[in-house]
Amino acid sequence: MSTYSQIKIEVLTHTPDPEQTVALAARLCYSPLGGDELKAALTPEKVKGLLQNVLGMGHFSVLEHISFTFLIEGVSRVTTHQLVRHRIGCSYSQKSQRYVREKEPEFVVPPKIAKDPEKKEEFLKTCREAFSAYCDLIDRGVHQEEARYLLPQALESKIVVTMNGRALHHFFSLRCCTRAQGEIRTMAQKMLNLVKGKAPLLFETAGAACERGPCPEGDKSCGRWLKKGERNGNN
Repeated sequence: MSTYSQIKIEVLTHTPDPEQTVALAARLCYSPLGGDELKAALTPEKVKGLLQNVLGMGHFSVLEHISFTFLIEGVSRVTTHQLVRHRIGCSYSQKSQRYVREKEPEFVVPPKIAKDPEKKEEFLKTCREAFSAYCDLIDRGVHQEEARYLLPQALESKIVVTMNGRALHHFFSLRCCTRAQGEIRTMAQKMLNLVKGKAPLLFETAGAACERGPCPEGDKSCGRWLKKGERNGNN
């Protein structure tokens, strides 16, 4: 059994010098200089100023020139199904239930169920029964690609994800929101923490939409953005 806190994520690779790359792309649009001259002129102070200006104006197209590749483990099929709905600027490679027979199942249990012993036992019992039926069908000659229809969505999965910088900002704006489902929100926050460590200027304002302005959720808003505005002295 695992819970959301046990999600494991690592950055496998990313664009070298992502902030310099984005700054160079942004500066190139308005400069007659060549590449070597531009790079020589981009001091750390100018990079910071360019990025703050570009992000402040919402010119996110230049972020498409960088990408991050993540290895994500310990998430359920529920969450990977939500994740792959993010399509533009994203690529995915997931552990296949068609070609890989599940042998030692790990089930992701939502926290509200995990904290209640009776509900947790019922949840895990049902998952194990479904998995047992899956194994029984395979032992009786049914191919795993057909037997997998019995596998519960709680089954742990692994996935490699590549997103460009613009796609990441959009992903974080939706999935770091308190209205996002708990597991994918936990995953998104861990991903955000990782990219902030690699490119703090590029992702300084990344996160739920309310980090940058009014909440777009209307009457479904959790109210966090209003409280934030009050703290900042905004009315």
